[in-house]
Amino acid sequence: MIRALSVAAAALVAVSVAGCGSADDKSAPAAGDGLSGTVTVFAAASLTETFTELGHQFEAAHPGVKVVYSFGASSALAEQIKQGAPADVFASAAPKNMQQVVDAGEVTGSPATFAHNRLEIAVPKGNPGHITGLVDFGKPEPKIALCAEQVPCGAAAKTVFEVAGINPQPDTREQDVKAVLTKVTLGEVDAALVYKTDVNAAGDKVQGIEFPEADKAINDYPIAPLAKAPNAAAATAFVDFVKSEPAQKVLVQAGFDKA
Repeated sequence: MIRALSVAAAALVAVSVAGCGSADDKSAPAAGDGLSGTVTVFAAASLTETFTELGHQFEAAHPGVKVVYSFGASSALAEQIKQGAPADVFASAAPKNMQQVVDAGEVTGSPATFAHNRLEIAVPKGNPGHITGLVDFGKPEPKIALCAEQVPCGAAAKTVFEVAGINPQPDTREQDVKAVLTKVTLGEVDAALVYKTDVNAAGDKVQGIEFPEADKAINDYPIAPLAKAPNAAAATAFVDFVKSEPAQKVLVQAGFDKA
């Protein structure tokens, strides 16, 4: 479970990112650090719980700022940014989707990797399908859910199946990892491949089964402020916060590997 940062840690974050506001920020300055207004963050679906917690901590450190999220598949978010959707920050579950945004000239500076994640088998509580490992994904009997191959969790799944020499037999492919996890929590499938962090976030609603091939498809998570950010100063401050030690502790507690 994600534990809240201490007041002292929040204060430290406030000091570490204070002064990031630029002189030409069009938002009315807040008392103390010059940051105010809304910062809109486009983030991978697998970051939902962790970034929601980090958003609360960022707002506590910057009382004049409101963090608003759009969570979804990294591939879809990248496409929205390229098409001009207004956003301040992009946090992707894979470098490939971030690079698409970089190549389109939509990123300021160089993206920074802030976390790593790996796949885990998720089964409903009690494991009614008697799933033992990745080999069961190649059998016709269990009902299986996977991410679509164009999204990061689906691309990672494709890699582990190739490494294991397994031809998966999914009954459904979903557009992001949270949709896949929902199939498990509702008992609609016997097993799915999601991220370790999603299994942790689901608590006792699902059970996780680790498998060795997951080490061959570890996802790097990059983050960057966007070139057309409506609130550039707050965007830079938020990215700096995500890379800070207090935020890294929250990510690790959620099951991410430290950057």
